Amino acid sequence: MTSVKSHWTIEDVADRFHEAVSTARRLPPVRVQGYFSLWPPIVRQEWERYVDEDAPLRRFPPEPVAVDRMLETMRWVQWLAVERRHLVWMRANNYEWHLIGRRFGCDRTTAWRHWKLSMQLVADHLNGAA
Repeated sequence: MTSVKSHWTIEDVADRFHEAVSTARRLPPVRVQGYFSLWPPIVRQEWERYVDEDAPLRRFPPEPVAVDRMLETMRWVQWLAVERRHLVWMRANNYEWHLIGRRFGCDRTTAWRHWKLSMQLVADHLNGAA
């Protein structure tokens, strides 16, 4: 699946990575096949639901188009070195720059420059310049 967009910018690529992360978070959890419970589901009263803080949040699954865009975006990282992939995904997960810099052993501005260079590399590939 190729993108229909004619000209990609750094902001477009960064937005697509953010969208891919949010789509991946909304995917259903992976479970081992074959295990199930014979216990009936517990039906709680309305007042009991307020107390249960461990109740999982109800998330709506992503649309198939969003999953397709996520998979396409995940293929884009193959154009980057492994360290740059980690940097791009950390930033897409909204890690702060000083934490990213600490992870890679550099200053936050250096981490930002590497991220910007990675986004430009992906945009160049998408635009056909690389």
